[in-house]
Amino acid sequence: MRGGELDIVLRKGKLVVVCEVKARASTHYGTPLEAMTPTKIARVQRAGYAYFRQLSSQEKGLRLRFDVATLLGTHLEVFEDLF
Repeated sequence: MRGGELDIVLRKGKLVVVCEVKARASTHYGTPLEAMTPTKIARVQRAGYAYFRQLSSQEKGLRLRFDVATLLGTHLEVFEDLF
């Protein structure tokens, strides 16, 4: 996709979920969630909305949600509807 990349896009019925994935081996440089800076959020949103516009032009009634999945060591946590 021009202007950005999406880590994971999922769909269940009319719900489209864009999920950004952030991983860290340790918190030495901060948590994975702290890596979601305003700049990174804006990039994910820009790419997600561009993809969603293409999809929703072909099918009406879709909803969009942005999630973040964090992996710290082997601990996975998903934050739904984060931004």
